[in-house]
Amino acid sequence: MPTTPAPAPHALAPADQPPAGTGTGAALSLDARLAAIDAAMTVRLEEAAVAHEVRTAHLSTDPVDLADVITVPEALPRLPALAPHTYATPAAAVLARAQHHMGTRGWCAGALTDADGATCMMGAIRAQAGGDRGLEADALALLRDVIGRRFAADPDDISVPDVNDHQRDGRLPVRMLGEAAGLADARGL
Repeated sequence: MPTTPAPAPHALAPADQPPAGTGTGAALSLDARLAAIDAAMTVRLEEAAVAHEVRTAHLSTDPVDLADVITVPEALPRLPALAPHTYATPAAAVLARAQHHMGTRGWCAGALTDADGATCMMGAIRAQAGGDRGLEADALALLRDVIGRRFAADPDDISVPDVNDHQRDGRLPVRMLGEAAGLADARGL
């Protein structure tokens, strides 16, 4: 029985590539191909933007007054009372008490203590050191180490009052006092 050859199947080329045999795809440089893809994507994005405008044209576009949406409390609430952690070493104990002091009495910037009894980091340490300037200096050095680690700076170039005064609220200063207490305990100070 004579057989007739079947017709050769036609290969379909992807739409992004030029037809086989034109040779232009291999001759384009990387920059030219990237520019062509960029142009194609720009056309697609513009078409999508027009389609989006058509699909959403019927929607109401009344402006929103942000005062109706965003509400801010008149005064920031005091931080919740923190349970004091007891440490056996003197500097760690002073820093833990300073953290508790600031957490219960409040945080302030620009002064060691304000009229309401709130303190800055240095004021809380000074209040809890009980007049022992050496213990206060040790606690401040440990606090500078923590601040230096957090902000990737040299501890000798850091001023505790400057760091304290550049905070928006007392959360980070209270946390740094706790971290300093943990560091002091780990170092046995």
